[in-house]
Amino acid sequence: MYQTTVGVDGMMCGMCEAHVNDAVRKAFPVKKVTSSHSKGQTVILSERALDEQAVRDAIGATGYTVTSFACAPHEKKGFFSFLHK
Repeated sequence: MYQTTVGVDGMMCGMCEAHVNDAVRKAFPVKKVTSSHSKGQTVILSERALDEQAVRDAIGATGYTVTSFACAPHEKKGFFSFLHK
């Protein structure tokens, strides 16, 4: 699993977050995507690492601007995660 954190400029409300989330879901096979207009970021969980330019293009097509991009391996953390070590 990979966690991609994207800085998005221009989101002002919950509807803006929904537009960005829908654009990401439409462009990529993702497990989960969440956006926050107050933080100005979108967090994407996916099986494979996402191409930065493709993410910029998908979000840019909705009228928002990508300000940053970071992709890193993601390890699921849960209540019983300590048992799997």
